[in-house]
Amino acid sequence: MDTATINSVIRPQREILLQHPLYERVKTIDDLRHFLQGHVYAVWDFMSLLKALQSKLTCTQVPWLPVGNPEIRYLINEIVLAEETDINIDGKRQSHYEMYIDAMKAIGADVTEVSDFLADVISTQNIFVSIKQSALHSGIKAFLDFTFRVIEEGKPHEIAAAFTFGREDLIPAMFTEILRNFETNFPEVDLSNLIYYFERHIELDADEHGPMAMQMVVELCGNDDQKWREVEEVSRTALEKRIGLWDAIEEKMLHEDLASI
Repeated sequence: MDTATINSVIRPQREILLQHPLYERVKTIDDLRHFLQGHVYAVWDFMSLLKALQSKLTCTQVPWLPVGNPEIRYLINEIVLAEETDINIDGKRQSHYEMYIDAMKAIGADVTEVSDFLADVISTQNIFVSIKQSALHSGIKAFLDFTFRVIEEGKPHEIAAAFTFGREDLIPAMFTEILRNFETNFPEVDLSNLIYYFERHIELDADEHGPMAMQMVVELCGNDDQKWREVEEVSRTALEKRIGLWDAIEEKMLHEDLASI
């Protein structure tokens, strides 16, 4: 098995995501705000997938010792550098999550819910407790729970599968579709921070991080058929949970529309 086979297997889920009706439902600035308020959880938990890979595949302890494959170490550290300390629209260093929060604030999206959730994560010191006791939509809870279950399981190739096929490899095409709708539907609104964030992702993921992540999966699985089967299963489930996240955001937007009538 190889990455081409995995891509073939998960094609149905990818098509559902890329053709999801959520994109067409984002028609007003309020719709956009609701979209961001749901999607921000995917922006945030992505970093935990990345840092879990860094923890598993590089040395993050003292004393330092060379760990694993130097090529994989380079791949992970290169992606961490860009995701955790990229250059924002003002030329300053920021993580992509912080860029996203700033973009939300710039268009008046509410960041209280996600801020409160992260405060609870710090308080409980148990992500699963925080997810369960939160008031988040069940689809968002399921999405987050899956991410951290994969991380807790601790198999590097499975974490890499969720990271690569559920996130990095998907982002360029998906965000291109979102951007197209934003620019069409909101020409009068200053979306510069948000568009910069999306375009930065497209640039990095399509040209650099996507291919790097694919190479990482190949390096981790090698010729081990069992690992490839596990990558296939995690990848499929990761996309199904992403579809569930999109469904949750669409449902919340529909509920808000009905409440305003």
